[in-house]
Amino acid sequence: MDKKMSNIIMVVIAVAIGLIMIGAVAYFYLSMEPEDDGYVGPEELDAVEIRNYKGQQLSSINAFRENSIKGVQYVDIEDYELKVTGHVSNEMTYTYDEILNDLDQYTKVVTLHCVEGWSATILWEGVLVRDIIDAAGATPQAKVVIFKAEDGYTTSLPIEFFYDYDIIMAHHMNNVTIPPERGYPFMLVAEHKWGYKWCKWITEIELSDDVDYEGYWEDRGYSNTADLDEPSWEGN
Repeated sequence: MDKKMSNIIMVVIAVAIGLIMIGAVAYFYLSMEPEDDGYVGPEELDAVEIRNYKGQQLSSINAFRENSIKGVQYVDIEDYELKVTGHVSNEMTYTYDEILNDLDQYTKVVTLHCVEGWSATILWEGVLVRDIIDAAGATPQAKVVIFKAEDGYTTSLPIEFFYDYDIIMAHHMNNVTIPPERGYPFMLVAEHKWGYKWCKWITEIELSDDVDYEGYWEDRGYSNTADLDEPSWEGN
């Protein structure tokens, strides 16, 4: 072997050794656990209430009167369950997080009209009641949907109402979580109906065959249909 060839071989060997060393160093650093620099990511701030949505003015979430039957209810969300019972193929129980994470979410601007003479236009966010009914599987006997609340309040609506309209069970209003004063964790957005049909602090949805069922205010003389274009009072 001449001297020139020997030099070439030596260069090739040197380059190979260099590449091996570079690879070893790179592997060493890449395999090391990243050093904890104490950064925990951005802090999530509270949502801010919006008062305008697509050019439409919204009422404040405080533009409501406190008129519940037992005062504001404070639900412990860690123990909270929403039950779906009655004439269904499968009775269901949801946690708060399951309602928010496992069902499709919708937003809608709807005005609540109270029989006391005030109203509030709000951007509501929540789930469609009919999705909850469908998940449980309403049987042919189911004619009425009864909503039950933490404070014992009840009201009802015909089951077809939830298929004729996109009726939301809301958990947010004007981009913020519904506060306890408004019905946290869930409030029924019973559009086209007087405010006493807008059940707050919902704990149970029961599908019933009792077409004559009367809720709290209905049993005291208020219209069971509660249509906005009809008088709300039917009592003597």
